[in-house]
Amino acid sequence: MIRKTVWAGPRNFYPDNPEVLNKTIAKLIDTGQKKEDCKAVLMPHAGYFYSGYVAGKTISTVNIPDTIIILGPNHTGLGMPYSMLRKGAWQSPFGNISIQEELASLILKNSGYFKEDETPHIKEHAIEVEIPFLQYFNKNISIVPIIISDFVLNNYRKAAAELANAIKKFAKPVLIVISSDLTHYESHEKVKEKDSQVIEAIQELDVNKLYEKVNTNKISMCGCAPACVGLYTALNLGAKETRLIDYKTSGDITGDFTSVVGYAGLIIK
Repeated sequence: MIRKTVWAGPRNFYPDNPEVLNKTIAKLIDTGQKKEDCKAVLMPHAGYFYSGYVAGKTISTVNIPDTIIILGPNHTGLGMPYSMLRKGAWQSPFGNISIQEELASLILKNSGYFKEDETPHIKEHAIEVEIPFLQYFNKNISIVPIIISDFVLNNYRKAAAELANAIKKFAKPVLIVISSDLTHYESHEKVKEKDSQVIEAIQELDVNKLYEKVNTNKISMCGCAPACVGLYTALNLGAKETRLIDYKTSGDITGDFTSVVGYAGLIIK
């Protein structure tokens, strides 16, 4: 399968012209950031106009290895709870990138959760919009794209253990990219208050707290499931520290603070 680009274009999430895209990302990144080796990184996935500065500044701090697992939420409602692509390529304005078949096969081989299923990937934006940022810094990346739509905390823990075991067997550097926006369409102050709870839980590497806060306080964080699985996986791989790189709401960009979306960028190492 070649997963076709869906969300690129003049009136879409990001430019489809590679020269324009390159110039756009160059304005969003922060060349002054010191790069670090990380287990995982959380990045927003809205249109570049809204969340691009947070995504760009965040990924600017990370050494990008050749192999990346991207965990995204399911906005379409289609497919299996843990849907991944095993082979083929992913189309991008910067050029197609390969699915990392060796790592994908290791994940699928001994998993009771992850299944090969292209259905939810075809029109999902959460993974697609992250890829040009990654390609900008490393043209040689290959990826394992995974969409998660499960809602059970104990399943997250078990799936993460499977993912971590596969990464250990792969025995090469792997970065986990967690794709998620935070609170959606509430007032600027309410969004900031709710998002502070999410950020605090992630900074504490406390998956139980993150899950509890999101569900108890009805926080509309679309990527809670990918964040939980990603954090559990990073912990299994020895993560000890999380750092907030940037936080903004869409109101900080547009000047309209009546109904905003929150965007955070964090690194986990």
